Amino acid sequence: QVHLVESGGGLVQPGGSLRLSCAASGSIFATYAMGWGRQAPGQRAPPRELVARITSGGHTNYADSVKGRFTISTDNANNTVYLQMNSLKPEDTAVYYCYADIQPYSDYSRYDYWGQGTQVTVSS
Repeated sequence: QVHLVESGGGLVQPGGSLRLSCAASGSIFATYAMGWGRQAPGQRAPPRELVARITSGGHTNYADSVKGRFTISTDNANNTVYLQMNSLKPEDTAVYYCYADIQPYSDYSRYDYWGQGTQVTVSS
């Protein structure tokens, strides 16, 4: 089994910053990409908006709404992904979910695994 555990959410004022962390653990043969999605209040699950993604080779993608404000990074040795969020806006309020594109041991396929989510609230 593979488990993803997020941390770092909370309440922040507009213009402030937060850093999210997510560690993947378990029966991991290879990690091909990690990233973050979010679900705003009132949205039905799924779909979630893809916020940022980073491949094992370091290639990054960002949603247009967060470009220039959010930065994704990884610690590949520890299967950990980070999301540095700066200049936060009220519309960034959402539950943020970590995900990872992983090939488990004893399996030839890759799967997207999701964490339980962490709440980020941007409000004065």
